[in-house]
Amino acid sequence: MGNKEAASGEKLYQMRKAKLDEQAAAGRIRYPNDFSPTHAAATLAQAEPDSTPVRVAGRIMLIRQMGKSAFATLADASGHIQLHAAVAEDGCRDCLDRLGELDLGDIVGATGSLFRTRRGELTIALTELRLLAKCLRPPPEKHKGLVDPELRSRKRHLALMSDPAERQRFRKRSAIIASLRAFFDERGYLEVETPMMHPIAGGAAARPFCTRHNSLDMQLYLRIAPELYLKRLLVGGYERVYEINRSFRNEGVSTRHNPEFTMLEFYAAYRRHTDMMDLTEELFAQLAERFADDGRVEWLGHSINLASGWRRIGLIDAIAEYNGLSPEQARDEQVLTERLAGFAGDKAAAAAAGRPSLGQLQMLLFDKTVAGKLIDPTFVTDFPASVSPLARRADDDPEIAERFELYIGGCEMANGFSELNDPAIQAQVFRAQAAAAAAGDEEAMHYDADYIEALEAAMPPAAGEGIGIDRLVMLMLGCSSIREVMLFPLVRPAAEKAG
Repeated sequence: MGNKEAASGEKLYQMRKAKLDEQAAAGRIRYPNDFSPTHAAATLAQAEPDSTPVRVAGRIMLIRQMGKSAFATLADASGHIQLHAAVAEDGCRDCLDRLGELDLGDIVGATGSLFRTRRGELTIALTELRLLAKCLRPPPEKHKGLVDPELRSRKRHLALMSDPAERQRFRKRSAIIASLRAFFDERGYLEVETPMMHPIAGGAAARPFCTRHNSLDMQLYLRIAPELYLKRLLVGGYERVYEINRSFRNEGVSTRHNPEFTMLEFYAAYRRHTDMMDLTEELFAQLAERFADDGRVEWLGHSINLASGWRRIGLIDAIAEYNGLSPEQARDEQVLTERLAGFAGDKAAAAAAGRPSLGQLQMLLFDKTVAGKLIDPTFVTDFPASVSPLARRADDDPEIAERFELYIGGCEMANGFSELNDPAIQAQVFRAQAAAAAAGDEEAMHYDADYIEALEAAMPPAAGEGIGIDRLVMLMLGCSSIREVMLFPLVRPAAEKAG
């Protein structure tokens, strides 16, 4: 904000504050809390005019002074209704004056009876008008609103106040989450809650946020995934569980990433990763039927069909297909290293110059050359076991994990696998992860002895999956940035005001 805008805003603030002070000096309660509306604006829009008194409350969005009368538009959570005050109207001699004292953005309580104007617009003829909360900071300009995306994220309350479409988008997000719950409830899954503070960072390969519990004098980690706790519940006897959880990963911010995000994770005993893929197709098709047109969504410049029958392709075949390689070359460390070295100044080039595993090289090349090209829904399967520490190894090839990732619009949407329930193999994997962490890998897991002990009590064969809800909402609503679907995304602190 420039100096002139700041000065203008401060002047308007002082003018509005002076109005409030004057009204308080005249004996009015500054912020009363004794007004209860009887109707919502949207309900009144369907009503027929009569003399029955109605009471509404909401924010003043428009005021039109017309000499001895005035009109105003009041907005509540349901919609808009017009207010009218005039000198000639009985029962409210001061309503016209009260209306003239208001500023845009003020929250008022209005009482009156319904009538239609000559243009047929349903309107409340005011008999009482009370200021309930003064809007000291001027709201965004009515027609332009908040144009700057950064400001919309930073000042979400202003964006919601001025833009009905913004409010509707977040209503749809809530509806999508409600649909997810209904989908899993109907299939016998139990919704549960697991800890958000973990003594050991686990459940995914990610850099955690650290905190400390003073009374217990122990370091804790904000949850990067609920997986290990949900699988403990399978051990305990629940055969189908799910959690809509808030998770935290200490990573960068982008149009697809926010350090704090919402995940859906679900697990089912006596199921395999292939069952999870089938279930995911069914879930997305059902959501598309409700929230998209004819099962298609327009996202990131693509028209995407979410109807079932999605492509399934192995990781090696995908690398080979999109890089002009043979499957044998896609398993050759030297070939992969040479391909990755072409990304000059990139993390992939730096990794290729080090000593990553074959699986890490394959994942890096996949991320750089394949993932962004998978526009139509595609399950990528058969991941290297070395980069899948919690997934079950294939019986015919222990180097391959029974794992998949779902890509839509070039974006990873889900990750799932058959669960590794052999405690001996899981302990071996944890030891390798702990060694990597000790060597400086900030995303490697630690050895979780308590989880191994839980597996030793026998976890049934199972499969599980995680779906990023924020990205799912982006897909269903056609949003290009994760900030558009999170009410309060993380943003940099605003620049300090000049002294």
